[in-house]
Amino acid sequence: MSINPNEVWEPTSDHRTPTGALHSDAARDHLWMHFTRHSVFEEKGEGGLGHSVPIITKGQGWKIWDDRGNEYVDGLSGLFVVQVGHGREELAEAAAKQAKELAFFPLWSYAHPKAIELAERLASHAPGDLNRVFFTTGGGEAVETAWKLAKQYFKLTGKPTKHKVISRAVAYHGTPQGALSITGIPAAKEMFEPLVPGAHKVPNTNMYRAPEHLRDDEKAFGRWAADRIAEAIEFEGPDTVAAVFLEPVQNSGGCFPPPAGYFERVREICDEYDVLLVSDEVICSFGRIGSMFACDDFGYVPDIITCAKGMTSGYSPIGAMIASDRLFEPFRNGTTYFPHGYTFGGHPVSAAVAMTNLDIFEREGLNDRVKTNAPIFKATLDKLLDLPLVGDVRGAGYFYGIELVKDKATRETFNDAESERLLRGFLSKALFDAGIYCRADDRGDPVIQLAPPLIMGPTEFDDIESRLRGVLIEAENHL
Repeated sequence: MSINPNEVWEPTSDHRTPTGALHSDAARDHLWMHFTRHSVFEEKGEGGLGHSVPIITKGQGWKIWDDRGNEYVDGLSGLFVVQVGHGREELAEAAAKQAKELAFFPLWSYAHPKAIELAERLASHAPGDLNRVFFTTGGGEAVETAWKLAKQYFKLTGKPTKHKVISRAVAYHGTPQGALSITGIPAAKEMFEPLVPGAHKVPNTNMYRAPEHLRDDEKAFGRWAADRIAEAIEFEGPDTVAAVFLEPVQNSGGCFPPPAGYFERVREICDEYDVLLVSDEVICSFGRIGSMFACDDFGYVPDIITCAKGMTSGYSPIGAMIASDRLFEPFRNGTTYFPHGYTFGGHPVSAAVAMTNLDIFEREGLNDRVKTNAPIFKATLDKLLDLPLVGDVRGAGYFYGIELVKDKATRETFNDAESERLLRGFLSKALFDAGIYCRADDRGDPVIQLAPPLIMGPTEFDDIESRLRGVLIEAENHL
C-alpha cells in the first residue's frame, strides 16, 4: 500500500462514548493514563476548566491527527514503535485474517504456525547462535524473562550463587519489579521499593558528561566506561554476577551511543568472568539504528537480545527474548523446564502482524534506507547546535537526543525547578502546538528526543528541524 501522509483528515462531528459522555470528560473521569500527571486535567484554569486530555484519533504515514482535526508530525514513532508508519492497511488485514483463522492459543506446551514462523525468522536475523525465541507481550516482560533465565541457567550449570545484574546509571529497562530493579533511574523506583535485590549500576556512555580528561578521546572514554563494569563485577564477586544488561544506544538520559571499542571491551569482560551479556534492544532493534538488531551495527554478539516495539510497528503487542543455543542446552533433556510464561506471549494475531511487518521491511528496504539517511538526519539536527540552548546532539540511526543547557560554554545544566519550568511548563505544549509530537524528558539532564518512522527522509528531517528551531528560540524567553 502506498502511504499518503498529506491526506486531508476531517475530524468527526461528535466525540462521545456509547453513554453519551464527551471523550475528553470520560478520559478525565475513567482513564488512568501511563506516566501521566493527572492533576493537569483536574486543576481549574482559565474559565474554570481543566486542560482537556489530548486525544489522537488517526495516523497516516508519519502524521497523526487529534480529535479536533489538528495535524502533527510524529517525531517519536508513537513511542519508538511505528517503524513502517501509520495507516498500513496490509498490517490490519493480516491481523483480521489471522483472527478469523485462529484468534488465540497459548504457547504452553503447544505451538501455532505464526509463532513458529516468526521465531524462525527472528533467529535468522539474530547474530551468532541466538536461535531460541521466547515470546512475551512487551519489552519489560522480555527483560524480566532474561533475568529469570540467567538465574536459572547458572543454577542448572552448577553456579547457583550467580544471580546479580549490572546495568547503567539513568538507563530504563522496564516497569516489572525485576526490570525496574535493573532500571537506573532512582525517581522511577522509589515509590515501589523494596525491589528485587541484586541489581547494581555503573556509569553510562554519555560522552558529553564524561570526565573532563576523557571528553576528547572517544576510545579512552569507551575503555574507561567498560572497565567500570569489570570493576563492579570484581567488587560484587564474579561468582555472584549473572548478567550485564545494556542498550546498544541508551534511551533514557537522551540517546547515548556507545564509544568506539566499548562493546568489544564489554564482551571481553563478560567472557572473562562468565557473565551473560544482554543486549536490551526493545527500542534499538528492527531498523531503529539501521540493522534488524542493533548489536550488528556496533559489532558485538550478545548472549541474549530483548526486543519488542518495532517488531509489529505497534500494530499489535508483542515482545521477545532471543537466547543463544548455549543457554537453551540445559533445557534439552530430562525434566528440566523454564517455569515462566505469559498468557498472551506469541499471540497468533501479533505474530501474524509481525511477519507482515517484516515483509514490508524487506520489500521497501527500510534497513538500508535508515543506513543511507542516518548521516543526513544527524547533519540536519546538528544545525540546531547554533542555538544557545542546545548543548549536544547525539544518537545513531533514526534515534537522537538533543540536550538543553543553561550555559553552553560551561555545560551547566538546569536545576530541578528550572527544568520543570522549561520542559513541562513550556516545551511539551509548545512542541505540540508547533505540530510535532516528540519527547521532552528530564530523566537525567533535560533533552528532546526524536525517533521518527523509518519511512521519513531528508525533506521531513528539514521540517522537523525547522519546527524544533522555532520552539527552542521561543524557549529562550521562558527561562
